[in-house]
Amino acid sequence: MTSREFGAVSVAPTPGSVDLTDEGSEPVPERFEVTVSEAEIDDLRERLRRTRWAEAETVGDWSQGAPLDYVRELCRYWAEDYDFGFAARLNAFPQFRTEVDGLGVHYLHVTSPEPDALPLVLTHGWPGSVYEFLDVLGPLTDPRAHGGDPADAFHVVAPSLPGFAWSDKPAGPGWNLPRIAKAWDELMGSLGYERYGAQGGDWGAAVSIVLDSVAREHLAGVHVNFASLPPLADPAPEEQQAMEEAMEFVATGTGYSKQQSTRPQTLGYGLTDSPAGQAAWIAEKFWAWTDNTGRPEDAVSRQKILDNISAYWFTASATSSARIYWENRRDPRGFGEGVGAPSGISVYPKEITRPSRRQAEKYYTDLRWFEELPHGGHFAALEQPESFVAQVRGFFRLVR
Repeated sequence: MTSREFGAVSVAPTPGSVDLTDEGSEPVPERFEVTVSEAEIDDLRERLRRTRWAEAETVGDWSQGAPLDYVRELCRYWAEDYDFGFAARLNAFPQFRTEVDGLGVHYLHVTSPEPDALPLVLTHGWPGSVYEFLDVLGPLTDPRAHGGDPADAFHVVAPSLPGFAWSDKPAGPGWNLPRIAKAWDELMGSLGYERYGAQGGDWGAAVSIVLDSVAREHLAGVHVNFASLPPLADPAPEEQQAMEEAMEFVATGTGYSKQQSTRPQTLGYGLTDSPAGQAAWIAEKFWAWTDNTGRPEDAVSRQKILDNISAYWFTASATSSARIYWENRRDPRGFGEGVGAPSGISVYPKEITRPSRRQAEKYYTDLRWFEELPHGGHFAALEQPESFVAQVRGFFRLVR
């Protein structure tokens, strides 16, 4: 199945605008490019140089949060050495904006040269963005050019979640997981994709599995690299260890979630005003959730970490992105009655939560793919792009 053809399009529209063919007509996709002015970059640098720093932590590790020396060096690098070509790195791929359910949605749409490619909606989470996927778009859409089997090709649609980066910020409440999933299904249908796969991690995993309940008739299958599941009553030793690590995360690593689930507006003032605060808030998660040996850069390059942070800073989306926690605080996993669509799970060793196959089969009732990987963490596509691509190809090979 191929996507709808696009005609002439305008470049770099004003964020928040959506092109209409004429008054009262249906919205049509508008070509989009990220733009950041020199004035915005100068403002960022000035703010970083004028940061009023907190005192240093009283411990010799990250147990009180991101250490002062690390954050100061990260911010110095952002101001002085960072390559602000991050916009060009994203603009190398086709991007669009369109209106879905009254909201302007930004998305990458990379079509495959293979005529029988499977459409795939690829969804990020927090504190991620579509930047997570830049290294995997080529291999997923054109495996022939990357040493793979052309039968594994995908047409990839990677939207920015509502309130994230270049998608609009909802003006009212209600953008919970079911509404996002319905919007994604509407988006895929508008592009001519009646049958498609869904893949995601973090909130992207939640959106993907909720598609099972709102649009199962359109789903070829669902693959996730993050699966948060209730503990087993009779855990085996390895399951007990994973459960204890998950409990430790709940006890010491979920303060960000509680704040964003209850008072995202209050948090947002500081993060929107202070780039150092925004950088520390996100960089700490790259330390805590990646397969590193002490520093986030052991797992993900500093440039890629800052590309992702820049997506939040230059769109002032700290507050609006945090609201996804508030919107879904009552049912953050979105499981409902479980997942009935053909499913696959890839478990990375440094993921926040690592279910066993036995555990997963209780909720994914048609589990066709389950693999535990030797390396990687929460940001699988960024940390282990080759492994990520192999996992996605392997699962969807079973359901095409």
